[in-house]
Amino acid sequence: MLKLGVIGLGIGRSHALAMMRSGKAKVVAICDIDASRMEKVAAELGGDVAMYTDYRDLLRHEGLDGVCVASPDHYHRDMVCEALDLGLHVLCEKPLALHAEECREMIAKAEQVGRKLMVGQVCRVAPGFALAKKIVDEGLIGDIFFIESEYAHDYIDIRGWRMDPELKRHPVTGGGCHAVDLVRFLTGKEPLEAFSYSNHKMLADWPCDDTTIAVLKFEDDVIGKVYVSTGCKRNYTMRTVVYGSKGTIICDNTTPHLSLFVDEFEGANRFMGKKMQNIEHQIPVSLSSHNIEAEVSEFCDCIVQNREPSIGAVEGAIAVAVCEAIIRSSETGNPEKIAY
Repeated sequence: MLKLGVIGLGIGRSHALAMMRSGKAKVVAICDIDASRMEKVAAELGGDVAMYTDYRDLLRHEGLDGVCVASPDHYHRDMVCEALDLGLHVLCEKPLALHAEECREMIAKAEQVGRKLMVGQVCRVAPGFALAKKIVDEGLIGDIFFIESEYAHDYIDIRGWRMDPELKRHPVTGGGCHAVDLVRFLTGKEPLEAFSYSNHKMLADWPCDDTTIAVLKFEDDVIGKVYVSTGCKRNYTMRTVVYGSKGTIICDNTTPHLSLFVDEFEGANRFMGKKMQNIEHQIPVSLSSHNIEAEVSEFCDCIVQNREPSIGAVEGAIAVAVCEAIIRSSETGNPEKIAY
């Protein structure tokens, strides 16, 4: 059984518990600057878990096979590179880093030391989005010509490091990387160019614009749209719509079904006098907005089977590069090429 550590017990708590439930790993060390939080998580894990307030001490815990880095975004590069240097495999929470150049350093380090580096773009394993990908890949909605996704999450009660004016952690990279990754994942295509607008009307005391809308130009004449809002007054969602030549998929991470519209079903294009494309097929999906169990299972399997993760560091780096182009466009007012 793998011996793993977890750095950062905000979202990292979920990773630690998922590791415990997986049957593939044992959490032997945890780290957080909040000692009381650590004690609570250790109690939930049950058993002898080493606790550290300095991540460097955790990285040197004897016998570790790998580590999950779930710290604030701006720490990712240094923590990941130090872990890799010590021979550990790493699962890094999204975004891989705040800037593409940092991502390149992390990828180079993983290649240099020959260790796995996986990014936690967890939407790829959320049941609704995973089913949408299967439907697309099976050709049921034909050729994609337009896709849209959103990251709508009200940050009004979220404070702390995310609103640090020196960090300027932009919502497009910090949260919107989910939507950016989804449009890439579902189309199987890469954006070539971004054009975006943004405003700063909802979270006035935050250092960055809180609403951004971006149009993406993909390979093969596919068009995409990404909407990011961290001040919207609605429930948290990543609603995504995929438009194809034969049908349309509507899905998100918080609804217990996926909606599928097709222009033909089992050879028929009409049913009871209605066009088939106007009939909504609701396909049930399990609710797992953040399917961290599947993410952790993939990480463990990659280590044991010595294979590259399906959501590798390059995938995380490309998402960050697209986010940076979106931010640049909103600042320059011009279309921006993606800096691959």
